[in-house]
Amino acid sequence: MKFLIVINDAPYGTEKAYNAFRLAIALQSQLPDAGLHIFLMADAVTCALPAQSTPNGFYNIERMIIAIIRSGAQVKACGSCCSARGIENINLVNGVEMSTITQLAQWTVEADKILTF
Repeated sequence: MKFLIVINDAPYGTEKAYNAFRLAIALQSQLPDAGLHIFLMADAVTCALPAQSTPNGFYNIERMIIAIIRSGAQVKACGSCCSARGIENINLVNGVEMSTITQLAQWTVEADKILTF
């Protein structure tokens, strides 16, 4: 089974991105052989910025992304969304790739389940 999770919200401020990544971790735990793709759009591209420093006891999206990638997921950030936010030339979290809407379309066609946050 292939899952596509599309995230639109910033990493902090609401808990949408956090809940999306929590779900991704749970899916990887329960279905380790399932394919998991995560596409970051709009303000969610800032989830992929490195060197996030959060208070002790508070979730850290960067660490969640690293764990998800280590477990086999692919995470891509919308290139035009990055450009609109002035971060197209900034290194992203290791393993996150800049991508296009064409890639999102391909993942959408291939996915068995699509979830949006």
